[in-house]
Amino acid sequence: MNSYLIIGLLLLSNHVLAEPFTSADAQAGKVLVDKHCINCHASSYGGDGSTIYTREFHKVNTAKGLVAQVRNCNTMLGLKWFEDEELNAAKYLNQTYYKFSE
Repeated sequence: MNSYLIIGLLLLSNHVLAEPFTSADAQAGKVLVDKHCINCHASSYGGDGSTIYTREFHKVNTAKGLVAQVRNCNTMLGLKWFEDEELNAAKYLNQTYYKFSE
């Protein structure tokens, strides 16, 4: 593989990890969360399912951790979301519940 290509990919992946929500679409993420996440969370945590995000000892403590958790749910549930869809969902969740700096 071309060394310039490798360097470019490394820089791009570092940018995505450092600023995971920059180019994401929160409104598209809301659609995904409403369609795929709420029912599962409601059945596990009751109510409208949002307490999973606001509970005192939630697992997610950073923006990178939020992206990782969305990716984990995507994989475990076999949703087959693309990376941009994961980032969209993470951005929506961040804006609505977590408020991590982007």
